[in-house]
Amino acid sequence: MKDFKYIGKSVPRIDAADKASGKIKYMSDLNFPGMLFGKILRAKYPHALIKKIDTSQAKALPGVVAVVTWEDVPGLNGFGIVVPDQPVLCEDKVRYIGDAVVAVAAETKEIAEEAIKLITVEYEPLPIVDDPIKATQPDSPKVHTDGNIHLHTKISRGDVKKGFKEADVIVEHTYYTGMQEHVFLETESGVSKLEEDGTLSVYAGSQYPQRDQMQLSRCLALNPRKIHVVSYPVGGAFGGKDELTIQPILGLLALKTKRPVKIVMSREESIISYWKRHPMIMKYKTGVKKDGTLIANEVKIYADTGAYASLGGPVLNLAIEHACGPYKLSNVNIDGYCIYTNNGTSGAFRGFGVPQATFAMETQMDIIAEKLRIDPVELRRKNALRRGDIAPIGNRLTTSVGTVAVLDGIRKTKLWQNREKYLVNDFKKPWIKKGFGIALTYQGTGLGVGLPDYGGAILKFCKNGGFEVGVGLVDYGQGIGTSYAQIAAEAMKCPIDKINVLLGDTDTTADSGPTSASRGVYTGGKAIIIAAERMIKILKSKASEILGVSADNLTASDGCICASNEPEKKVFYEEIASRFMNETCHLPQTEGYFLMPVADIKIKDAFGLPHNIFAFSAHLTLIEVNTLTGQTKVLKGAEVIDAGDVINRQGLEGQSEGGFVMGMGYGLFENMIVEKGIFKTTNFSTYIIPSIEDAPFEIETVTIVNPEETGPYRAKGVAETVMGGTAPAITNAIYNAVGVRIFKIPATSEVVYTLLKEKEKTE
Repeated sequence: MKDFKYIGKSVPRIDAADKASGKIKYMSDLNFPGMLFGKILRAKYPHALIKKIDTSQAKALPGVVAVVTWEDVPGLNGFGIVVPDQPVLCEDKVRYIGDAVVAVAAETKEIAEEAIKLITVEYEPLPIVDDPIKATQPDSPKVHTDGNIHLHTKISRGDVKKGFKEADVIVEHTYYTGMQEHVFLETESGVSKLEEDGTLSVYAGSQYPQRDQMQLSRCLALNPRKIHVVSYPVGGAFGGKDELTIQPILGLLALKTKRPVKIVMSREESIISYWKRHPMIMKYKTGVKKDGTLIANEVKIYADTGAYASLGGPVLNLAIEHACGPYKLSNVNIDGYCIYTNNGTSGAFRGFGVPQATFAMETQMDIIAEKLRIDPVELRRKNALRRGDIAPIGNRLTTSVGTVAVLDGIRKTKLWQNREKYLVNDFKKPWIKKGFGIALTYQGTGLGVGLPDYGGAILKFCKNGGFEVGVGLVDYGQGIGTSYAQIAAEAMKCPIDKINVLLGDTDTTADSGPTSASRGVYTGGKAIIIAAERMIKILKSKASEILGVSADNLTASDGCICASNEPEKKVFYEEIASRFMNETCHLPQTEGYFLMPVADIKIKDAFGLPHNIFAFSAHLTLIEVNTLTGQTKVLKGAEVIDAGDVINRQGLEGQSEGGFVMGMGYGLFENMIVEKGIFKTTNFSTYIIPSIEDAPFEIETVTIVNPEETGPYRAKGVAETVMGGTAPAITNAIYNAVGVRIFKIPATSEVVYTLLKEKEKTE
């Protein structure tokens, strides 16, 4: 890597001190004079017709300022990133237990809660649709009038039947993945208020303020320019705040009352109301030759998107694209269904369909390795995609591909090299069995073919010779703001403490698309570099006037512009800023925009597919299983990551470790139980997440040298790939330890214990 001053270094997070001290105010911390408190009445049933709504008693309650129903929505009573099928407030039907029916604004939280209890809604319950496979049948009750299949995507390539005939071994299994909660620290919270000029300000943590602005303009019948959205800071998201949540109701209540209105979700309300990871049922049939060559793969996916579309379609398509893993396969048949049910709502979540497919395919690979008696790393290495190969769905991989390098890196980790020592069982505790497991995964970066995927940044020159960077993307804990500061400081050749980063504000930042799809560093970073190149030209031009040297003979370095051949002849940025102010009374501003490069083909009838840039990672776990209880404990972990060139080493390690633990929760603990459309796990006393005691003491992070030439300083995003392979690495390790194969996650203690008992009966 080139000798950079900031790129590749472990720069402390720029917001760390403010967050640690409490200086930063999150949306749930905001208060305004005259502020009211909002509360939402949710559905009584997961599926029912609304016959009558009576709000008279609530309106008569002293302290209640407004009560709104669907009749009060001035614009489109619907929102949704792909299909606006979710009502702001339900009119004639509820489709899940978290549907919003009525909202109130009152002088206090207590009055608002009392008002909700006084509202009566007459329902006619309907049959509950809770089985996604049965929901596809013609005689199933319909969640929506057009039926229960939101999207059906099918991709075929080669001749699968011929491939299976030529296969020496065929492995066929069905896999099940659970519904995972995002578990962000700050629930859906915010404040909306009317400004003196008539602008509606909406302060609510989200992942794309400009898209929120657009959707809100449709719901509230306002010119987008009259809506100011502030979506940063955000107390965590992981995809769960990619879609609108409470913003339309906040805006509606503020317009109705002409006063600021605040809503803060309780944890229980958050869980029943908003997005989860899609539960999937995946049927796999994989054919392989004796030498381990993958020859055919047939996959059928049923994705339960719940009551509304949200991003269910793109999630299904990404699962389809990654269903065969990062492996060479010329005969594939992948058939996917995104299905409406009354099981809550599912939407964007870190990995976006890939963790589900990775769990299934990586289990298939381990089963194949065992049947053929091939080392599981060697099997993966033999079939791994390389740069220039054709991916399973037909696109050629023309950007960086790190499959072989990350697999080779696994063997160089301390965990792998000491595996024999770690696998020694304690003879005093014969009921404790240890095992190793690996998994290989990859993640498409960006939105894919056919979708607007761009970056944007505004760069303002400041009086102190520093720069203000405005990017519409949002830092919700991943540290992207720090990466932007590093990129801007490197590009502008100035001290990083003179970079001020603005994020997630429609008034002060450039539209740079959603903070999702591992695209943040790539899109925002590229846009900043483009804006910086333009700013450098402006500064050189002014420095040329000051120094009497041609701009072509000037260079930027250490906060100044100097003559290329006479470094002592220089002018500092502060002096250039002063000259601009004296001459024009304003300072220059530049903008940077670009379109993200896309793949060489477009898959027919599969929007967003394929992707062009991928991040790769290999995961290794050491676990132990208590055969008396079925409890699995992760002792150590390692991840080898293809991140291109690293922007912030400390940030990447944080992503790796956080992603590993989140994947561990997905694989072992997190089990959102929904029965007949009713949530049985509504808080963290019953929905179990990994604690610090569950996390392994050591998670080894290794990066390979595999620069992505198209990226900002040759980097690419890794936020999702670091999570996707952990669950199958753990479940493969469980099999290695005790010989029971996991086909359904989470592999809770009860699940493992039951499988161990079943195994005993057959032995």
